[in-house]
Amino acid sequence: MDSGESADPPSRPTAEVTSGTARETVQRRLEALVRENRVTVAVVFPVVGAVTLVGSAEGMLPAPLAYNPLLILFGTLVMRSPLIVALLPTIDRRAVAFLGVLTGYTYAIELVGVRTGWPYGTFEYGIRLGPMLGGDVPLALPLFFVPLVLNATLLTVLVLRDRAGRVVPRLLAAIVAIIAVDLVLDPGAVAIGFWEYVPPGDYYGVPRSNYWGWLLSGTVAVVLVDCAFDRAVLLERVRTCEFALDDLVSFVLLWGAINVLYGNWLAAGVAGLFCLGLFRTDRYDLAMLSTALPERWRGR
Repeated sequence: MDSGESADPPSRPTAEVTSGTARETVQRRLEALVRENRVTVAVVFPVVGAVTLVGSAEGMLPAPLAYNPLLILFGTLVMRSPLIVALLPTIDRRAVAFLGVLTGYTYAIELVGVRTGWPYGTFEYGIRLGPMLGGDVPLALPLFFVPLVLNATLLTVLVLRDRAGRVVPRLLAAIVAIIAVDLVLDPGAVAIGFWEYVPPGDYYGVPRSNYWGWLLSGTVAVVLVDCAFDRAVLLERVRTCEFALDDLVSFVLLWGAINVLYGNWLAAGVAGLFCLGLFRTDRYDLAMLSTALPERWRGR
């Protein structure tokens, strides 16, 4: 080779291997971070969140802290982190496409709901959950809603076990699970003033129309999530990633506690059913709690 010639650029396979190695390194570090902080993320954050939100609703916090949107968004993102890290290896172009459609659908159905009262019933947000899209819907809405659908899907896959390979039982169970999620979420959210229905409904202020709306929106969302992932890859990842459902644990603790504090006993009971579902996955027990503690706390 002539000394004046430049070296050949790296071949595409070499570049892809380097990129893949970098992604794997980042993934391992993220997983290690989640594992080291499981109790903090899945238990401490939702408990502190419940106390903070109830304190905000009852006028017990100073104005800068009450319903602080940055704190709400930060806390939500932290509690979502185990789910995000768990699913990252399963994300391909198909998943990005379908989750993108789900994100657009989430904004659209919520905007229609706020402006027309269909399909949930007439409601409005009582506080600003961060920047608002069109002045009506939180810009971070997908961060709040999409993980609920993912959690319902993952729990269904683990609880159904071998039957998860059958389309109809899997979809029906996930739809029931996402409606059950809102049986916990909406009463708590109404109690702390996140939003309100006009007129108030007979289920802790939530109208029956809301659940017909969730049947519609939840069905569409569940189908989109089911189409987004390679089923075998998702099932293997969920079965081998011990913290994949930690975000659901956070949800149960946060909204279950809020419902208990406001005496919404039916809603709290549904949260208890989710606890039973989590126990049925054979990954949440006292032994799990000891292994989830940071290494510096073990053996004390």
